[in-house]
Amino acid sequence: MAQEICDNLDPRIRRTRQLLQQALGKLLETKDFEKISVQDIAEAATLNRATFYDHYADKFALLECVVASRFHELLTERNVQFDGTCAWALRAMALAVCEFLTQIQGPDFTRQLDPHTESAIISVVRKMLLEGLKLHPSESATAPEMIAATTSWAMYGAVKEWTQTPDRSVSEEIANTVMTLVSPILQLAQEEHPAQSLA
Repeated sequence: MAQEICDNLDPRIRRTRQLLQQALGKLLETKDFEKISVQDIAEAATLNRATFYDHYADKFALLECVVASRFHELLTERNVQFDGTCAWALRAMALAVCEFLTQIQGPDFTRQLDPHTESAIISVVRKMLLEGLKLHPSESATAPEMIAATTSWAMYGAVKEWTQTPDRSVSEEIANTVMTLVSPILQLAQEEHPAQSLA
């Protein structure tokens, strides 16, 4: 959902959204997210509240779009794609989540943003997984939406646990673990396609 909110080819709309996203980023340097109002964001972007609501339902939608956009940029840089059949793509996705969570522990994001950050990252990962699964439809009793949701939450949860572990292992190691853990979930989608095994 977050990326759909962000996507638009009209340069004027893109510019306005860029101003709003930059304004929120600047405000977060000095203020807690919960204390930032839509009016604060609009004023910092030199726009009015009505313009804000033309683009975002609320400040949470704006934050989700900011996080999702940054995560999408990272996935694009790493050329991470999932076609529904390759377990190594899961490893690449897990590595990207590791890198992103490590990056956002900087000054622009603080711990109280975790629920919104989680929502954005999980949404992006779920969408990628679902698009891949739909490339190879199966007759599995489990809906691809359920498989994608379960896998994205599992992946994010494992990586988040890793980031909070003192003396944690290298990201490549947790990425291998995540791949091992979530591959069986995705295997459900391939039950009717043994030749396209994720193993």
